[in-house]
Amino acid sequence: EITSLLSLCGGQFSSEQEIRVNSPFLILNIPSEEMARGLMKRTVCAKSIFELWGHGRSAGELYASLKNCPMDKMLPYLQSDSTYKVHIHTFNKTLTQAQKIKKIDALEFLPFKGKVNLKNPEHVFWILEDYGMDPNNVPEEPFHLYFGRWIADGQRELIESYSVKKRHFIGNTSMDACLSFIMANHGRVKPNDVVYDPFVGTGGLLISSAHFGAYVCGTDIDYNTIHGLGKASRKNQKWRGPDENIRANLRQYGLEKYYLDALVSDSSRPIWRKGTLFDAIITDPPYGIREATRRTGSPKETVKSSEKSTENHIFVSSNYHLSDIFFDLLKFAAEYLVMGGRLVYWLPIYRPEYTEDIIPRHPCLKLISNCEQMLSSHTSRRLITMEKVKEFKDQDQNSYQLDAQYMPYRGHNSFREKYFSGVTKRIAKEEKDNQK
Repeated sequence: EITSLLSLCGGQFSSEQEIRVNSPFLILNIPSEEMARGLMKRTVCAKSIFELWGHGRSAGELYASLKNCPMDKMLPYLQSDSTYKVHIHTFNKTLTQAQKIKKIDALEFLPFKGKVNLKNPEHVFWILEDYGMDPNNVPEEPFHLYFGRWIADGQRELIESYSVKKRHFIGNTSMDACLSFIMANHGRVKPNDVVYDPFVGTGGLLISSAHFGAYVCGTDIDYNTIHGLGKASRKNQKWRGPDENIRANLRQYGLEKYYLDALVSDSSRPIWRKGTLFDAIITDPPYGIREATRRTGSPKETVKSSEKSTENHIFVSSNYHLSDIFFDLLKFAAEYLVMGGRLVYWLPIYRPEYTEDIIPRHPCLKLISNCEQMLSSHTSRRLITMEKVKEFKDQDQNSYQLDAQYMPYRGHNSFREKYFSGVTKRIAKEEKDNQK
């Protein structure tokens, strides 16, 4: 998320950044404080950002670093007519109040001239100490120490204010608010973008994009979900109410002006005119477990709308194989994304058999990031972010053939079909076992 926002807001990871796996602290080079605040107005993963004055692997190194900090950088915040406060935060260790005061007093060599104000200070400074990630093996001394001036906090309160528990219209698989905002940030959604979700469901992913000022739209093959009809997903509620729909959700958060529309459509048969239409495609395809994978086209099966529907809406559908879903999705993104636009989606995997070769590819799309969310010891899903780097041409239509170069076994186009069939069955079995 931070990498995507740096490419959007400006800045990069610092060359001073100590590469240590699972460290909760990152050092960034950002051209201005304004850009730093812009980054923090977006992120739900980062807690706070500070102007770094000094850091080191020991207290001595930290103090030496602070003494070498340019005075012109520090003096504007140390004036006699100002007020200040010093906080101390320890990651993976708890200090007593006496220990905290001792560490704060050790900074008396800094030329603070203002008055201490613990309730409403003009400037807030932080000592940050990193004691590693292992709660069963906490070291006596921190691995790294930092001191800096607080600039801004992240947007973690959005997780609560946009919680699915409080949302007007929900479904069985409505996306968690935190993950929804992370996906929007991976997609680098910005004001006046047009963002599309081809498996829109109850529109949870549209909300986060609209929050960042993008115009949103989506399609879904489920007539009842798009029109807010049928059985409710909420406990102790049998049927959906007359105003339970995607538009009502956006209205709930004051975002209705960003809502374009939601249409009933089969994602395997795009309804859009040719051309680049979308700045980002952000979606969570169905895996065939809690939500069926369906597409139109088979004369053998019919799916009827709920008896609560106002129309006798019947369409003919068939199974939509999971591997086909992802290949169609990539082909659609390659054709309809603007150059530099991003596709963000979830890919379910079976961990013991996972390799990067499993990830679907397309010659017009570059893999940007691949992040894992653990579901169990054997299953997880990966948040895949891809960026359009090449114009779509007619010869790119058939992504199956073009994708053959990425197959782990050349010429075996059924490899991913078998893999994803196994993933679906295993995840479904684990869910049933958990319910029992």
